Amino acid sequence: QVQLVESGGGLVQPGGSLRLSCAASARIFSIATMGWYRQAPGKQRELVASITNGGNTYYVGSVKGRFTISRDLDKNTVYLQMNSLKPEDTAVYYCNYRTDFSQGWGQGTQVTVSS
Repeated sequence: QVQLVESGGGLVQPGGSLRLSCAASARIFSIATMGWYRQAPGKQRELVASITNGGNTYYVGSVKGRFTISRDLDKNTVYLQMNSLKPEDTAVYYCNYRTDFSQGWGQGTQVTVSS
């Protein structure tokens, strides 16, 4: 089982930026799609951004142009750069990996956007 550990959450003012990191315990980026999900209170968990093993990216419409997903193969780490943050971005953000045979989740990191 691959372990994922997120970091980088916190409190930020509207318009600010944060970078989330997700460190994987094994070299899986060549076979896995990595994703960032978020869950706000009272809402379902939603996919925010993902990057395939081939490097193709996806963003949900509400974050296009503001968030960027990237990965560092040497560090086994995937990032989510979040700019121009809005109060509606407030949520617990989770890292996920998915292969043909398995998937796993990190423990989540809280992002709060508030003045």
